[in-house]
Amino acid sequence: MKKIRKIILVLILFFTIVLPPFLFMSCSSNHSATSGSENILFLHHSTGDRIWRGNTSNLIVKLRYKILNESSVSHWFNKYNRQHNTNFLIQDLFFPRKKPYGWKNYPYDYYNIWVKHAGNRPYLEEPTLEMLTKKYNVIIWKHCFPVSDILPDDSISDVNSEKKTLGNYKLQYKALKEKMHEFPHTKFIVWTGATLVKNATTMDKAQRAREFFDWVRHSWDEPGDNIFLWDFYQLETDGGLYMKDEYASGTKDSHPNPSFSAKVYPLFCQRIVDIIETGGKKTTLTGEFR
Repeated sequence: MKKIRKIILVLILFFTIVLPPFLFMSCSSNHSATSGSENILFLHHSTGDRIWRGNTSNLIVKLRYKILNESSVSHWFNKYNRQHNTNFLIQDLFFPRKKPYGWKNYPYDYYNIWVKHAGNRPYLEEPTLEMLTKKYNVIIWKHCFPVSDILPDDSISDVNSEKKTLGNYKLQYKALKEKMHEFPHTKFIVWTGATLVKNATTMDKAQRAREFFDWVRHSWDEPGDNIFLWDFYQLETDGGLYMKDEYASGTKDSHPNPSFSAKVYPLFCQRIVDIIETGGKKTTLTGEFR
């Protein structure tokens, strides 16, 4: 009896996970027959990885990732390509890596690698924008939730400081915007930052985080250029001051939980496709259709 159940499970997995990609292989791999081709890169750490994978509590999702190395986001794009005769190829990359640079992806770190150490050679083994833009048409980057752990401003802000203050963040974002404008044929999508649950921060820090992301949305972002936003902060907070507890992995753990990841990854995908196809005209900043 156990053997029969095992065989049935294997068959179910084969027909639901392994077989479908092969059925559509001739369609998805025929680049000349597609109406659009884009190479997309998603740079992230652990929070981004939760959205990339989607509902990791779902057996099919977990097995699809383990067997085919296909995340929920890449599965969404594979399906979209088949239905719309496009060739949008999305990859993800942990950036920066733990070694040798260090597990830090805050405004200073993007500024440090892409602006301060710009050029055609990697910095501490991390690719610069000069390198990435040669391969990718769309580059997506984000911060993990410690970015919201913002301290009071010093008397003078410093673009070269790693200290997490509003003044330093703004100088670094201004420099990053100027740098991204040097690559007008590349579309950049920036997440508004991941934030923290109430039990993992203070009200002052949460208010500073909201002030920064409001500034990113309403002042830093400008219409008509090659930089776009996906408003992850709004999705996590529902307009409040903190990441909602029901969206988090725990009352003190600000990683997205599987149900929240399953809810928002399609919005992420929709936002990417809309930016490619219409410059973001059909979706809101959160990826919902207007």
